[in-house]
Amino acid sequence: MTRLSRLTNIFFHLQSRRVTTAQELADKFGISQRTVYRDIRALEEAGVPVIGEVGTGYYLMEDYRIPPVMFSEQEINALMTAQQIIKMNRDKSLEKGIDDLVTKVKALLKYSSREKSEKLEERIFVFSNSPDQKTEYLASIQSAIVNTQILKIKYHTFYSDSMSERRVEPIAVYLTKNNWLLIAFCQLRKGIREFRIDRILSLEDTSETFAERHFSFGDYLGEHYKKNS
Repeated sequence: MTRLSRLTNIFFHLQSRRVTTAQELADKFGISQRTVYRDIRALEEAGVPVIGEVGTGYYLMEDYRIPPVMFSEQEINALMTAQQIIKMNRDKSLEKGIDDLVTKVKALLKYSSREKSEKLEERIFVFSNSPDQKTEYLASIQSAIVNTQILKIKYHTFYSDSMSERRVEPIAVYLTKNNWLLIAFCQLRKGIREFRIDRILSLEDTSETFAERHFSFGDYLGEHYKKNS
């Protein structure tokens, strides 16, 4: 990678993060921290307002970005989903390309949109990349997750062959055993439940919001599989 290319990519990386450290930049671009310091200084000399704080890291002055490209929330969410699916592909040749693309797209986003994209990254997980059943609600569910919006769903319970109406607070989604699953707080059952998205018969955005919950996929899956083992 030429120095100009590296400086450009460091710039995009700074725009795509709230804050990053010299060590993170060194690891990402395979350079020493001393080289990171020189590159940051070169960006500053070129007029890029990089702010460095001891013990925190580097970040760009708020609202500084290259001219924005308009991406819809649905387009951004689709890209985040594609990134996770490609990472599960056995052929790793596409992984770096999609990671670089996501970094560059996030660098173009307004701060609020970037926060939502980072939230979705933490709330979507892919174990397999070939869902058996077609679904039509994933985009609406992703939007509800990042905007903390309550959804009203009609759900077909396979084992009892019954239909129920639920008001749910969507938390996360994941793809496993060829099915997309929604993790949500069910207001009817007063607890966290999973719903197969292909069994959702209808979905309505209530325009009501709910209080944000802390969520960690690692903690959730560990607890979930412990209960079922």
